[in-house]
Amino acid sequence: MNGPPADRSGARLLRLERHTGAVAHSSIAALPELLAPGDLLVVNDTRVFPARLLGRRVPSGGAVECLLIRRFDDGSWEGLMHPGQKLRVGTRVTFDGPTPLHAEVLERRFHGRRLIRLWTDDGSSVDDVVDAIGHTPLPPYIKRSDRVEDRERYQTIFARTRGSVAAPTAGLHFSRELALAVAVRGVEIVEVTLHVGYGTFQPVRVERVEDHHVDVERYEITDAAASAINRAIDAGRRVIAVGTTTTRALETVVRRGSGRIVPGPGETDLFVYPGFDFRVIRGLLTNFHLPRSSLLMLVSAFAGRERVLAAYREAVAERYRFYSYGDAMLIL
Repeated sequence: MNGPPADRSGARLLRLERHTGAVAHSSIAALPELLAPGDLLVVNDTRVFPARLLGRRVPSGGAVECLLIRRFDDGSWEGLMHPGQKLRVGTRVTFDGPTPLHAEVLERRFHGRRLIRLWTDDGSSVDDVVDAIGHTPLPPYIKRSDRVEDRERYQTIFARTRGSVAAPTAGLHFSRELALAVAVRGVEIVEVTLHVGYGTFQPVRVERVEDHHVDVERYEITDAAASAINRAIDAGRRVIAVGTTTTRALETVVRRGSGRIVPGPGETDLFVYPGFDFRVIRGLLTNFHLPRSSLLMLVSAFAGRERVLAAYREAVAERYRFYSYGDAMLIL
C-alpha cells in the first residue's frame, strides 16, 4: 500500500453474508445493485486536516515532527511528537512556512504525547496556518511521504467538517457517479460526523479485550440526519453504515437516546468487540483492517469472528488490497 491509490470506484468488493458466511466477489461499482430500494446508507462527512507538522527546536535547530491529535476547549492541543525523549516541558518548536507556527510543550504525556500551545506571531488563525504548512497524515503502514494529490484523494467526497487525522476509509470508494447511482437505486444517503482520532491505529495489546480503551472522538448528528435514521428504523428499513466510524457514532447515540437517534454533538470512546448488541446498523461497508485492531474487532462483532476470519483468508488468497487505499467488504 505504498503506491498510488486506485480510482475511487476502482476497488474490488467482497460481499459477506452476515448470517451464513457465504462470500461472493464483485466490484464497488456494483454496490447499487447489491443494495435494495428503501435502504438507508449512513456516511461520515468528517474532513481530514493536514495534521502532520515538520519543524525545528528553538534554538538548537534539531528536527521535530508533530502529529496534532486533539484540540481542547482552552485552545491547547495534544500532539504526538518525535523525538519525544528530548521534548521536555518548556521546549519550543517552530514550524516554518510563509507564516511560521510556534509551539511550546506544556506537559509530558504517555507514548510520546505532549500537551502543547500553538500560536503565530501576527495573530493569524492557527487552523489556517496548519492547513497551509501541514502534511496529510497518512496511516503509519503507508511507507512513503505524503504527496500533493493525497490532500484530496485522502478525503471522501462527503468531507465537509474539518477535524480528523485519518480518513473514514470506507467512504473513499465513493465517486460522485457512484453516489448518484446509489440514490437512483432508491437508497437514501444521510451524513453524520465523527472526527477520527489517532487511536484508530492503536493495536489491541492487552490480554483481556475488555481492558482495551479507545481514544475519545467527537461526533455530531444533525436534526435532519437523526430524523431520517429514526424514520428508517421505525419503518423496518435497513440502516447500512459506511465504515466503522459511522457505526460507532450511531451505536453510541442510540444508547444515549434510549433507542432513538438524538441530534447534537458529543464524544464517544465506544469499543465494539464480539458480543456487542447492535441496535441500529443491519449492514456495513468497510475496508480490510489490520490484525489486532479495534476496527477488525468491530467487524468481527458484527458478522462473527470465524466468518470474518474465513472471509479474510479468502481475500488474501484472491489478492485483495488491504487497509486505507485498499479494497472493500460489504456485510449484509
